[in-house]
Amino acid sequence: MSISVLGIYVADLVFFGKKIPVEGETILGNNFVIGPGGKGSNQAVAAAKAGVKTYFISKIGDDQFGEMATKIYDEAKVDYSNVIISKEHSTGAAAIMVNEQSGANAINVFPGAAGAITNSDIDKAEEAIKNSKIFLTQLEAPKDTVMYAIKKAKELGVDTILNPAPAADIDESIFPFIDYFTPNETEASFYVNHPVETHDDASKAAKTLLDMGIKNVIITLGEKGAYFANANETFSSPIANLSNPVVDTTGAGDAFNAGFAAALTEDQNIKDAISFASATAGLSTTKIGTANSMPSREEIDKIL
Repeated sequence: MSISVLGIYVADLVFFGKKIPVEGETILGNNFVIGPGGKGSNQAVAAAKAGVKTYFISKIGDDQFGEMATKIYDEAKVDYSNVIISKEHSTGAAAIMVNEQSGANAINVFPGAAGAITNSDIDKAEEAIKNSKIFLTQLEAPKDTVMYAIKKAKELGVDTILNPAPAADIDESIFPFIDYFTPNETEASFYVNHPVETHDDASKAAKTLLDMGIKNVIITLGEKGAYFANANETFSSPIANLSNPVVDTTGAGDAFNAGFAAALTEDQNIKDAISFASATAGLSTTKIGTANSMPSREEIDKIL
């Protein structure tokens, strides 16, 4: 079985320094790299590298950054036949500031061509969605199109994952169409209007989200692991045990979602799927970059 991913591709412009500058502050950085990024694109690459047939649905510009995208899709064996190359829009970009001591980051994203994806583009990708076991998306693409795509996937009998990043207001009428809702602690806080920092906070937040009509909630808590809840069970899951140090957390959430989706396509149970997701995410933090840091299936299996 396969996964279809709707999202954006942008070129990541990554700046490394001893700290992340605050508003009005200028610092001298220590390194700078350009690489492929965008949550949807990262997730598609990570899922493909985890060994699952993956379709990516997006829009890029006919430019140098767009060429960077197709190159990594070829390398990762992502099916990008539903990635539209636009003559009217340039490929987007993201400015990423990384604290090289902690690996923490701050990101500013301009979607570019992917911000122009439409409902008709989703209709053109219907065959890919229909052939998938899991449909995975986020909130970087136009929100109305994301909601349309989620409903389309459910109409086609496909399980859906919404990674609500960046956090944005969502009409609660969409919640019954979401099979798995996967915010991090910051995004969960946005939806439940209280801080989510501990597993107890996550438990309270998950209950609120379940009451809204979502079937399954997974809240990722960084180094504290993840918290899962549905109508029948709740549990906490630890982070993966890594042998190498964390150097860059950018893209870890994308790796988690991709790993989780990949495991579900293989009919892994929910606990094993979250462990697989955590291993995928953990390994991604041991390398610099986003799409380029996504681990292979061999690397994932080695630490499980």
